[in-house]
Amino acid sequence: MNTKRSNRTITYLILVISLIGALVIANVLFTMVTGIHLHSGRNIKTAWGGSETSVNVVTASRGVIYDRSGKEVIAQDVETYKIVAIIDKRRKDGDKPAYVKDQKKTAKELAPILGMDEDEILNKLKTGVKNGSYQVEFGTKGKNLSIEQKEQVEALELPGIEFEKSAKRYYPNGKFASSLIGFASYDEKKKQLVGRMGLERFLNKELTGTDGKVKYRKDAAGNKLAGSEYVEKNAVNGANVTLTIDKNVQLALENALQKTMSEFDSANAWSIIMEVETGKILAYSGYPSFDLNELDIKDYRDLPSQYAYEPGSVMKAFTYAAAIDSGVYPAEDATFRSGTFNWGYSDEEGIYRSPTPVAGFSPIKDALDKDHGMVTYDKGFILSLNTGICELLTYHLKPEVFMDYLGKFGFFKPVGLYGLSGKEDVGLKNFTYPSDKLSTGFGQASSVTALQMVQAYTAILNDGKMVKPYVINKIEDSYTNETLYKGKTEVVGQPIKASTAHKIVDLMHHVVNDPDGSGQRYKMDDVDIIAKTGTGQIAKGASYSASTYINSVMAAAPYDNPKVLMYYAFESPQFLTYTGDYFKQAFREALIAENITGTSTSNEDSKKQNSAWKKFEMPSLVNHSLAYTENKMKNMNVNKVMIGDGNSVIKQYPAAGSSVVTSQNIFILTDGNNITMPNMLGWSRKDVASFWDITGIPITISGYGSVSEQSVAAGSVIDKATSIEVKLK
Repeated sequence: MNTKRSNRTITYLILVISLIGALVIANVLFTMVTGIHLHSGRNIKTAWGGSETSVNVVTASRGVIYDRSGKEVIAQDVETYKIVAIIDKRRKDGDKPAYVKDQKKTAKELAPILGMDEDEILNKLKTGVKNGSYQVEFGTKGKNLSIEQKEQVEALELPGIEFEKSAKRYYPNGKFASSLIGFASYDEKKKQLVGRMGLERFLNKELTGTDGKVKYRKDAAGNKLAGSEYVEKNAVNGANVTLTIDKNVQLALENALQKTMSEFDSANAWSIIMEVETGKILAYSGYPSFDLNELDIKDYRDLPSQYAYEPGSVMKAFTYAAAIDSGVYPAEDATFRSGTFNWGYSDEEGIYRSPTPVAGFSPIKDALDKDHGMVTYDKGFILSLNTGICELLTYHLKPEVFMDYLGKFGFFKPVGLYGLSGKEDVGLKNFTYPSDKLSTGFGQASSVTALQMVQAYTAILNDGKMVKPYVINKIEDSYTNETLYKGKTEVVGQPIKASTAHKIVDLMHHVVNDPDGSGQRYKMDDVDIIAKTGTGQIAKGASYSASTYINSVMAAAPYDNPKVLMYYAFESPQFLTYTGDYFKQAFREALIAENITGTSTSNEDSKKQNSAWKKFEMPSLVNHSLAYTENKMKNMNVNKVMIGDGNSVIKQYPAAGSSVVTSQNIFILTDGNNITMPNMLGWSRKDVASFWDITGIPITISGYGSVSEQSVAAGSVIDKATSIEVKLK
């Protein structure tokens, strides 16, 4: 009995020992074949000093977005750096340690550069060591480091501290058509920049490139083995995009809207500048806005396309156009009674005018309750009288016909601007009650968007042909320059005859030039412009705000053949007391960009102003002497900014052949060794950026407007290491 039990025990032990032996042999064989320990999963080859293959992703660059010149950058990738700390004690550089050996010292010296707390860095290092990590990172503060920060860290010569290249999206102009351009940011899951808003989002597929791969072998300590690197797949950069936006015009518009917001106590301001015949958008913006590099976004709406409002009297052009085009516009000498329009409604008569107020029907009055007596319908347009619109819609133009024309002009439906990432607001067609029908005629009750407005006005300014706005000029392969997409002019209708359009243009000319015209504040002595003004009440619940209005103007130039239009609007408590100066500053920049010259008038002051505002062609100055430069520019009334103490010109801005205008800053860099700080007070952001570009000396710019402060005194010697800050106001 005992013998049998002993035999079973021996047999059992033999089986257990055999099984253990089999597992050991299997583990050894698996490790020999794969290099991976079966139980622990550890790479034995690496642990024993062998090598293993690693893969590096070569990040493709996102495509560049340019303005219409194809040279001025609106959005591009810039190289940044991510800091990593190697904490594996096996890591060596020859006989020296190549890991973080002194954690306290490393944390203390990195903290001020990364803007982190010393204890936070130390905790990350200790946690990494505790977890057996090879390396650690430092979160958001350790990413997107500039070259200056990288160089500061490298100067510390801290063992184990290394960098990985990365990229971020950079927008050199800051606030610049921000809601239209949008932004791209790094996506941790996709490991690439991704468009989040605006054109960056809409064109994300086209702008995004394809990452490449590089393989190499590394030793047990993680060091790359020399000569082992090879490219498995090349990175392919994204396509480049050229817009119709003109950088100079856009910057001028940003400045104008910024000043409008601050000086007129505006809640919102928005504008579009566009070529009449082509539909090319030259500038486009809405405020409040945001710096595309900082993303302090308070309002994500794209105001020109996503804010529907009651625009006021700028709509009267379409009411008049409908009456003229349908053949019901009264004779030139026909008159109506201005001041107050007392009215009523009955099923038999429809809308009718009453000599006295009618119970239940609020009288409609002209602005400021002014009574101009008996006036012609043409005069009613020039003075922007609500009573004239009511007369037209009561006795001449059937409201249903008027509404049909508004549809032909493209209101209450999407414009379909290619490039918008958000959904357009189409406005509200409020045409139910008699009061709505009258009010829509002078820009109240029904709502529209600025984008609809500029499209509709192209019909008036373009012989009756309505042109669709567009903002993407072309998309090109970044290697071959092959055109992948080309924007083009698209006529989307002809709501009115050419003769009707000409009549409205003539009336708009009177609005600006007649002594009692409603658009006198927008008159420009150096160009003959046309305009229609508007002051709209803002809906507030079931009534209208008694303290805030929408002030606006639709303008175009030149009168005899309109080429450029500008629609400009803002909400403000100011009613008819604001200046048109900021509008004119932006519009003048557009006229310069489009090579539209001024017209002479009989007024002597106007002649002087017109002669003072001139355009010049920039000569070629590079490789010429200062004497040659002086002689070439002696008749150009511009501001020469001479840079350096040399005797020969090596760079110039603007380039030869460019158009420059009176009082513009011209930058000329000489071959001298010493550069002194200029007096930048009064300079624009563009001027400061031009100085930076031509000299290579970086400048920190804050604020918007003109330079009001500079950190380095004029006349001081400066170089690329000089820290310079300027503030704009």
